[in-house]
Amino acid sequence: MNKIFPSAAEALQGVVADGQLIAVGGFGLCGIPEALIEALKDSGVRNLTCISNNAGVDGFGLGKLLETRQIKKMIASYVGENKEFERQYLAGELALEFTPQGTLAEKLRAGGAGIPAFFTRTGVGTMVAEGKELREFDGETYVMERSLVPDVALVKADVADKSGNLRFNLTARNFNPAAATAGKVCIVEVEKIVEVGEIAPDDVHLPGIYVHRIVLNANPEKRIEKRTITETKGA
Repeated sequence: MNKIFPSAAEALQGVVADGQLIAVGGFGLCGIPEALIEALKDSGVRNLTCISNNAGVDGFGLGKLLETRQIKKMIASYVGENKEFERQYLAGELALEFTPQGTLAEKLRAGGAGIPAFFTRTGVGTMVAEGKELREFDGETYVMERSLVPDVALVKADVADKSGNLRFNLTARNFNPAAATAGKVCIVEVEKIVEVGEIAPDDVHLPGIYVHRIVLNANPEKRIEKRTITETKGA
């Protein structure tokens, strides 16, 4: 099976649709599938529920989909740095399922492992646990969290071979493997494609069995979320 597609737009063709649950890997602006998000915007699909650690920034990452009103709900753990997100949420135009970061990661991991729900102490006694089942184990109260199985996972990796085996780069690995395994269809954006066997088995972070489509983006923007410059004394 040829998993490599000539463009991000073609990689999304026949897969994305209105009303879907879509997971997007990355952490902040690190390790996000820039080209796939842009292609998703251009596809015009609407009423999306997006699972992501955060919602990008104004004009970049998932912030682009917020500006075009293609997202109706976010499932996220951090929503700062985005004025448009704030405006839509406070105006009642955007739904938000606020989820603790570790719980969000486990929701995806468990979804990919075929585990429909799990119990955690995180959030007990807070609004996170409202309306959810509570159960006691060994004298401690736990809240039940449902796992997430998105219709589509959009993932960013550093290198893929032609079978879809992936290697991620440092912290850009955050949330990407979990999103990939959870998605019913996994589409990966990579900076380099190599022949099968060129990635050493011990360097494969995610097996190709989870990957359905691959697109090359050799020169992503990789925007810095907050640029800080230290002035040199006497300069």
